[in-house]
Amino acid sequence: MNSIIGTYECKVDAKGRLMIPSALKKQLSVSLQDGFVLKRSVFQPCLELYPMAEWNLMMERINKLNRFVKKNNDFIRRFTAGVKVVEVDDLGRLLIPKDLVAFGQISKDIVLSSAVNIVEIWDKDLYEKSISGDDVGFAELAEDVMGNSNDDNYGIS
Repeated sequence: MNSIIGTYECKVDAKGRLMIPSALKKQLSVSLQDGFVLKRSVFQPCLELYPMAEWNLMMERINKLNRFVKKNNDFIRRFTAGVKVVEVDDLGRLLIPKDLVAFGQISKDIVLSSAVNIVEIWDKDLYEKSISGDDVGFAELAEDVMGNSNDDNYGIS
């Protein structure tokens, strides 16, 4: 799958349904038939929407872990806690199960944010807090994470 691009604001109704924005729906069109996996994020108070093909790739990696190593088993249990298979209905809506709405502290206004090959689903206020902050801190993070990227001659910038 190609990278998913964009950040989209939308609303969730009282039943936990959100309308997938058309620009995002186009990017996910190949995945619509296969469905998606929705789960809790490991690091943030948001949800992660995996196209089924991406989820299967992740499961291939996780299935290689030795389950007789306690920390591997603990990780698998925590990583897959609350995982749900979800589909986009004929009207283009996605239902977020109540337990995941609670985990993500999702209210009416949400943000769908691309995260390379998955989509993060955030409560809008929490998303704004997560991306705000000092630019110096982000600059240092960018340097730590991407600073050696030129080693492969791709060069970024």
